[in-house]
Amino acid sequence: SGSDIWDLRNALAGNLALNQELGFVDAINRRMETGRAGDPAPASAAAQRRDKLVQVDRIVMDRGAVEAVVGTPLGANSKFDRDTGLRAALWQHGTDQARRYLALVAEQRRIELAEFDIAQRKRAVAAARVRLEAGASPESGLLTAQAQLARAELDRSRAQRALLAARQFLAALWGERDPGFATVAGDPFALPQIQQASALASLLERNPELSRFVDQRRIAEARVRLAQSQSKADVNWQLGLRRQQENGDFGFVASVSMPLGAAARAEPGIRGAQAQVAMLETEREAKGLSLYSTLVEAQGRYVVGALETQRLKQDVLPRLERAEKAAEYAYRAGAISYLELALLQAESVAVRRQRLDAALDAQLALIEIQRLTGEPFLAADTAPAGATP
Repeated sequence: SGSDIWDLRNALAGNLALNQELGFVDAINRRMETGRAGDPAPASAAAQRRDKLVQVDRIVMDRGAVEAVVGTPLGANSKFDRDTGLRAALWQHGTDQARRYLALVAEQRRIELAEFDIAQRKRAVAAARVRLEAGASPESGLLTAQAQLARAELDRSRAQRALLAARQFLAALWGERDPGFATVAGDPFALPQIQQASALASLLERNPELSRFVDQRRIAEARVRLAQSQSKADVNWQLGLRRQQENGDFGFVASVSMPLGAAARAEPGIRGAQAQVAMLETEREAKGLSLYSTLVEAQGRYVVGALETQRLKQDVLPRLERAEKAAEYAYRAGAISYLELALLQAESVAVRRQRLDAALDAQLALIEIQRLTGEPFLAADTAPAGATP
């Protein structure tokens, strides 16, 4: 329809504006890398001026993969194509990209968590060595602390290997064997506010899996009308003049013919076409219920994950941080054993890992909600006004 075409034109205009903004950001980055015009300071002095390059991550669409699913080439006309199959393929491809991107962000966060664990284990090893040299604790305390440090380093190595695999997995979506990036930007703890499931249900009509039933229903209804037209008998009539050769007279001739039983012959076709319409309506209703149940489940997972992430940050982690500082001080003073300190450090890492897992589960649920509704649901920017990105 005309409104759909205008929607696509508006989307293309948005892409043009976005590309202009990205071009400006790239120009500023290049200017900062080569040094400002007339600035005697070298380009490496940008860090001293607190200037930061803006990292822009571009996720490229795998054109070949989408063309294979749709079965048609993605030319210029595809930008105005409202085919539900093309829309569904694009939505699914975007969902796959988002999940792989999130997996890469998750591995980066796991490396940061391992670095945090290594740092606190190193402090414990240093404190255990001081106590051993002072004769306040046996050598087993130092060996245990060193073993815990080795385990933390092992977790970091495992996360680094998983990060390399996640990079390859993401780059494979656009056919690259050697990813041209080392890290990606993203905060898994940035969880936006979303509506209730009842409000989100109204957005399901945009889902291509339901939109395809609209086109199929139109075709089925056209077949019903065609079958109904066959039930009406076609009346044939003829008019003419006949000349008598014997006397030269003219006679008026008329004939009318109407086939009998047309309604009975067309009845099976009408019933078959009507049954097709009813079957499509039943399939659409079943698909709608399936999508709604998936939406409700994803919305529930998101709410639970967001709540758990928030409560761990506000109520649990601050107390654990204070307890960890107090335990390290008490261990150096000889008031507690290494076992108590190690248990507290392990609990601190476990809570942080739990918060990360809850945030990742919420992000996966959000991706599913985005796939079902077609809404971005982006987190609001929390940077203060006037801040430089």
